[in-house]
Amino acid sequence: MNEIDFVLPWVDGSDTDWIRERNHYLGIKEENVETSRFRDWENLQYWFRGVEKFAPWVRRIYFVTWGHVPKWLNTAHPKLTVVRHEDYIPAEYLPTFSSHPIELNLHRIKGLSDRFVYFNDDTFLIRQVQPEDFFKNGLPRDCCIETALVQDDIHNPFASILMNDAALVNMHYSKKEVIKKHWKLWFHPACGTMVLRNLLMLPYREFSSFKYSHIASSFLKETFERVWQEEGEILDRVCRTRFRSASDVNQYVMKYWQYMEGKYVPQSPKTGRFYTVGIHDEQIHDTLRRQQCKMICINDTDNVGDFEKQKKRIIESFESILPEKSSFEKGL
Repeated sequence: MNEIDFVLPWVDGSDTDWIRERNHYLGIKEENVETSRFRDWENLQYWFRGVEKFAPWVRRIYFVTWGHVPKWLNTAHPKLTVVRHEDYIPAEYLPTFSSHPIELNLHRIKGLSDRFVYFNDDTFLIRQVQPEDFFKNGLPRDCCIETALVQDDIHNPFASILMNDAALVNMHYSKKEVIKKHWKLWFHPACGTMVLRNLLMLPYREFSSFKYSHIASSFLKETFERVWQEEGEILDRVCRTRFRSASDVNQYVMKYWQYMEGKYVPQSPKTGRFYTVGIHDEQIHDTLRRQQCKMICINDTDNVGDFEKQKKRIIESFESILPEKSSFEKGL
């Protein structure tokens, strides 16, 4: 098994310099940018505690940032590399306030392993994991489930972005040939009853979209290089857009490319769980405290109710399983 790295992007939405630069490119004068995408739940330390306790085998963590770092972070830790956007993203794409250029250029990070796991900062390890949970026989672990694409918010470009991801792979691959070649992966028992979705989607000529789990994603660096080689013009256009756009593609296109090539080992979708604060509150706390899965994504929205109360409860639940500081925190 080759060495595996973790990659974690983070933004400090309270940094006044960042706010000022972002607002400059938005063309607004207000200094406040308080939205659910950028507010601080003050739980990032539990991501590092989870990694140290449950994945001590990780080779290196690449912490990707606009330039700010949490005050408590031990940047001298031998396993930690702080990567600023200008360290790996081509200058013509900077500054960026979209996650897409940050994600689509990950393969350019100096020293990054050929096999890496991409985390969002709302996805945490809460139980022991092994390298085989992310890679097996040198290939990413994943669950490929085709699904119909739906949208319930005309103001949210996410569904359009997912459609663009599927369109890009449809431009390069025949659904019929992909399934014929990789049918053992397509109907693998590891996917459980969800494999029925792949069966139900068979009559459709093109790929519609794929179920997304919102947990950590395992990638081959060569996949990024291949997609840039094949569709560099489209990726270049996306990366030149400073803010999210409905015409973008995102890092999911890299997952889909791995599906098309059969470069993954099927994995149960029950490896992790996705919850939204304000909707799944009790499930979040029950899952955390009882460590019911290996990974949990705690999704923020604008409708969480009492933010301070919710934050306090989530921190208390994390403390119940990860009370001790990690060596990634200063003062240990």
